[in-house]
Formats: sequence, structure tokens, C-alpha cells
Amino acid sequence: MGGLRVFLMTIMDDEQIKKFERFKALHFAERAFVIPNPWDAGTARILTTMGFPALATTSAGYAFTVGRRDSLAGLGRSELIENARTIVQATDLPVSADLEDGFGAAPADCAETIDSAAKAGLVGGSIEDATGDTHKPIYDLGLAVDRIQAAADASKDLPFLLTARAENYLWGRPDLKDTVKRLQLFSEAGADVLYAPGLPDLEAIRTVCNAVDKPVNVVMGLQGVNYSVRELSDVGVKRVSVGGSFARAALGEMMRAAREVLEQGTFSYSDKAISSNEITRMMSGVSLEDRQ
Repeated sequence: MGGLRVFLMTIMDDEQIKKFERFKALHFAERAFVIPNPWDAGTARILTTMGFPALATTSAGYAFTVGRRDSLAGLGRSELIENARTIVQATDLPVSADLEDGFGAAPADCAETIDSAAKAGLVGGSIEDATGDTHKPIYDLGLAVDRIQAAADASKDLPFLLTARAENYLWGRPDLKDTVKRLQLFSEAGADVLYAPGLPDLEAIRTVCNAVDKPVNVVMGLQGVNYSVRELSDVGVKRVSVGGSFARAALGEMMRAAREVLEQGTFSYSDKAISSNEITRMMSGVSLEDRQ
């Protein structure tokens, strides 16, 4: 593996290394930053022009675009890495990726995924401890730690920030003590950022932030209670993502427009649509007026 890491470092250009340094620095700012989740090159360009400092992919958002549900069984490493590559190529911002469970149970699978992600131009990515098996949804603690250790070993000489995810709360295991223990052990194994999606309230988020020694990511935009960036910063959060919620919001607007046409035969939805000039500017950097 050492020889492969040396090879990868030789093909990393200066721009990727600079993006990594920018991305890493964001996690040590005084206040939390928001990292939105585009699902294709077009949404990456839109979010870039709006002024966000970094982007993260979403497996759920991508799955919706290809007519599949978000699941470990339904999405493969190669297609998600390729989707991430198109997002990297569409923006000058640092991009982190949703790397699911590392696309395999073995620690070596997680290491291979990190190598592939770095070669695609990504400067970060997350590995989760969910198995995809409804009968045993979370990896046993020892194996979960070994998987993060392998991912950390693969990333340590690369411009790559590793996020370790503890998935208890998304899989019907609302065990805060176990979640904290997992995050602490993931940190010891070499994770750079810690993430427990689905925590139930602000106090649980505060407990996690106070119990670990690495920057904490939380996800907002899930159904239920949501908190402001200010509130999250105040309890110690350093990074806020939105997961697939922007994709679901976009699809919701499309469905409302379609329902209006289908049920009422009217087209007032277009009053809220982005203008052709504005979307052209976002996609190309040049507005129609600038070309006249």
C-alpha cells in the first residue's frame, strides 16, 4: 500500500493539495461552516456561484437522478466515484464525498475506496459503520474501528480528510453512549472528522461535541427538528451538511409544478422558476447580456 500512496501523491496536482488545505482549515474556524450536497455537475455549479466554501456529494441525491433508491446494495463504488469526479470537475471548490460503507465489509475495501476517491480529485470523504443488512444494521465495534483504521492509513499521506460516521440513530439504535464510544474510537483510529447523523436534539449534539477531540459534522434538513447554524456553532459543531435534502426539495418543487399542470391546467409555477439568463450565467460564467 505504501508504494501506491507514493504513486498517488505524484499525480496529485498542486491545485488538489491547495483545495485540501482550504478544506481542512474550514474545520478549525471559530464558527461552523455549511457544506451543501450537490448531486451532479449542474447543481455543483449553482452552489459554487452562490458562495459556499466547499461541497459534498450525496449518494441519495445521485440515486434519485438515476431512478434508484439510496441503498448500499443499489449503488456501486465506480458509479459513485464517477459522479463525484464530474462534480469535482464542475467546481473550483474542495469536494468531499459520501463513500457509503466503503463499498465492502473488509477494511481493505475501505482503503481501496479512499485511494479511488483521491485519484478522482476528492479531498475528503466519509465512511459509515452501517452494513445495509436490516437484521444486523451496524458493524460490530471491533470491525468498525478496523475499517476506519484502514481508511485512515490509506489517507494519511494523501490530501484527503477522512470523516467517520456512526449510524446508530439512522438504523433504529438510539444509543448515545455507544455512538460516542464509536466516535471516540474512530478518532483514535485516525479519522479527521466525526459524524453521527440523526442525533435527536441539540443536547445530544452538544454531548457528542464535548466528548470528542475532532471536528464534528451534523446533518440538517432531515424531517423533524432543525437548528440554525448559529445554534449548532454554539454547541461546538464545526461543519453542517444537508445530505439529500436539497435534492428532495428540488424534486418536491418539480412535483408541485407537475401537479399544477396535471390537475389545474395552469402554469403559474414558472413565476418562481430561475430565469434562462441566470442559469446560463451559473453554468457558463457568462450571461446572455455579456455576449451582446
